[in-house]
Amino acid sequence: MRAKKRETITFKADETLAKALDKVANKSEFIRNAILNALENDCPLCQGTGILSSEQRSHWAGFLNTHSLQRCDECKAVHLVCGSNEASCQH
Repeated sequence: MRAKKRETITFKADETLAKALDKVANKSEFIRNAILNALENDCPLCQGTGILSSEQRSHWAGFLNTHSLQRCDECKAVHLVCGSNEASCQH
């Protein structure tokens, strides 16, 4: 059985990112895992871009008037809570 062919992909990084990556033991594995995680778990609001438009920020600010972010005491996941209703984690 032949091994899967690997392709080398490069990208440019600013000095701050390059210095941070220099502290990672296995940069290639770290970057692969980070990219796969980002592709599998993109944010429904920014759709994986990591950036909200000014219109999205405005909607988000309005949403936070009646909702909050809270950390679950049981699983430690951050989740949205509507108004004063305490939403319990669904494990």
